[in-house]
Formats: sequence, structure tokens, C-alpha cells
Amino acid sequence: MNTDPKETEPLYTPENYNPEDSLGRLIADVSRRILTGFDDEMASQGMGITGAQWVILMRIARGCASTAAELCRFGHCDTGSMTRMLDRLEEKGLLRRVPSSTDRRVTLLELTETGRDLLPHLPPVAIKVLNAHLNGFSREELEQLKGFLNRIRANSGLPA
Repeated sequence: MNTDPKETEPLYTPENYNPEDSLGRLIADVSRRILTGFDDEMASQGMGITGAQWVILMRIARGCASTAAELCRFGHCDTGSMTRMLDRLEEKGLLRRVPSSTDRRVTLLELTETGRDLLPHLPPVAIKVLNAHLNGFSREELEQLKGFLNRIRANSGLPA
């Protein structure tokens, strides 16, 4: 255990806290910029979906979420906006809502054939956008950054 007083002092204090330069603001800004990059790249390729919709399709495809409630918990959004986003994806023929065979209160989400056909085109968007945002970083710096972010996530006490 580290007992160095510098290591146990709060990093933010009323004297040094600047909301415009806080860690939360920087992380939110970077996240927004990456999502905007996804939007721009998918628009340039004529995919017809947004970065937020990309996230939903990938979460469903990877088995990380199968209901609107799970997607809301992951994305920290309200049920109304999630319902509208799912409606748009359903209108585009990319997903469908299916009543659960084990719990009639639950509606499951699954990709349609069109949605599954779109999947192989999604990771290259992420690769291109992330590489553009990481321009000038070494592999070691990327791993270090991911390690720092994972430590912050672990410090939150919430599940990943």
C-alpha cells in the first residue's frame, strides 16, 4: 500500500478545479467528437445510420444487450429517446422487436437480415475514426491511456 501523502491527497480541490478543463468534461468532449466522427464517416459511405445507432446495432449483435432497458442502462439515456431510436432502426429494416417466449412483459431486440448484412461494414468505420483520433499516439501510449481509463472506470465502483 502506498503511503506517500502526495498519492493520497485529492487531485481536484476548490482552488484548482476548472469545469472547462475537468477530466469529466475532457472525456465527454472526446466521446462526443468520436461519435461525430462515426456520424460523418457513415454519412460519407451512405450507410444511413448515426454513431448512436451504430452503438445499438453492435451491442445487440455482440449479445451485450437484447432489450431496450439494457440499452438504456448502457447508454445512460431515457426510455423515450431509446424508443425513438429503436423505431428509426426498425423503420430502416435493421432490427425487429420480438415478444419474449418466456416473459410476456419483455420485448427482445434482434437484428434483421439487413441489419446482419450491415455488420461487417461497421468495424471499419470505428477503425478509421479511432485511428484518426489517435494520430501521433504510439501503441504503448494507447495501452497506457486505456489502462488509465480502465482504472477510472474501476474506481467508479459500477459494473463495466
